[in-house]
Amino acid sequence: MLNGLWLGFFLVATVSALAQWLVGGNAGIFAAMVESLFAMAKLSVEVMVLLFGTLTLWLGFLKIAEQAGIVEWLAKVLGPLFARLMPEVPPGHPALGLITMNFAANGLGLDNAATPIGLKAMRALQELNPSATTASNAQILFLVLNASSLTLLPVTIFMYRAQQGATDPTLVFLPILLATSVSTLVGLLSVAIMQRLRLWDPVVLAYLVPGALLLGGFMALLGTLSAAALASLSSLLGNLVLFGVILLFLLVGALKRVKVYEAFIEGSREGFDVAKSLLPYLVAMLCAVGVLRASGALEWALDGVRYAVQAMGLDTRFVDGLPTALVKPFSGSAARALLIETMQAHGVDSFPALVAATIQGSTETTFYVLAVYFGAVGIQRVRHAVGCALLAEFSGVVAAICVCYWFFA
Repeated sequence: MLNGLWLGFFLVATVSALAQWLVGGNAGIFAAMVESLFAMAKLSVEVMVLLFGTLTLWLGFLKIAEQAGIVEWLAKVLGPLFARLMPEVPPGHPALGLITMNFAANGLGLDNAATPIGLKAMRALQELNPSATTASNAQILFLVLNASSLTLLPVTIFMYRAQQGATDPTLVFLPILLATSVSTLVGLLSVAIMQRLRLWDPVVLAYLVPGALLLGGFMALLGTLSAAALASLSSLLGNLVLFGVILLFLLVGALKRVKVYEAFIEGSREGFDVAKSLLPYLVAMLCAVGVLRASGALEWALDGVRYAVQAMGLDTRFVDGLPTALVKPFSGSAARALLIETMQAHGVDSFPALVAATIQGSTETTFYVLAVYFGAVGIQRVRHAVGCALLAEFSGVVAAICVCYWFFA
């Protein structure tokens, strides 16, 4: 899948460049494409330096949380809910702890760290699967909730914005929180309908109703604020929650007599190992995207979408942020590359860049997750996983665009 996508970027760029040269007479187009290759390779290394620090930092804190028993406590708290949503998973099964850790990593926006944990969880669920090749209900729900990407603290997005010079990297905190809540809710409801899960069960309602009421009340409060006040609140909450999570991990770890420094170093080593493997993928995708934009192909595609949106009488400012949404179902690295490229092309705090950042933080790479998670355990028949995951992702994109107009227009 990624082979075809990556090769397709170059082939489309080549066709576009030939058209500009032979039809438009632009002989300098190839020089611009080659220059873009080297510029994107340099940018990849610059981004990677900060990514090393971010993953190392947060996997270190996540290890403290794990040794302090926070992850285990979350598994116990969520146990009654999992018992209703995944009835085939026995209480106390190791898969529940791994699923909780995976959700915790996703919640912190550490999608690269969440993947290895998620693979362990999928293998644990496969041990309970009566079929070697058909996805179980529990595996489908786990995958769709991964695809909906509930991100409570998108630190990786903050990192990208900081690297590109954003005045306030956490400005997109609330938009991402709202958009990812929509995608997760749609994902859960779609799976519940397909699997006939009893969401009206008293225990399930005890978990979901307070959360829905809290979110609804919070959105009602936000509705009373101006755009400037919304942006200011998003910044304050983003930084407050970010530091609060760090302090919580450290204090609980100290109270549980965890050697927090040693635990942090142990987790950081894992972060370093995860981060160093990402540079080739980042270089590959950023260079391919750079060539695509330099060839003019990306602008042609966006102009077509812009024309269609304009014909419907809608505002077109969000269109320049759509490239991230278009490739996100197929490749996280390509989506990251397009996010960074959008920031470079339009400015890190421009409306298109804010839309792209919100989309990146509120959706997941559906087809990549399907291929990696199910491929790791030999699943061939995915049943309703694709439809539910794509519906959740589409809902997240639409919600991200709407929320950005609410906050930043």
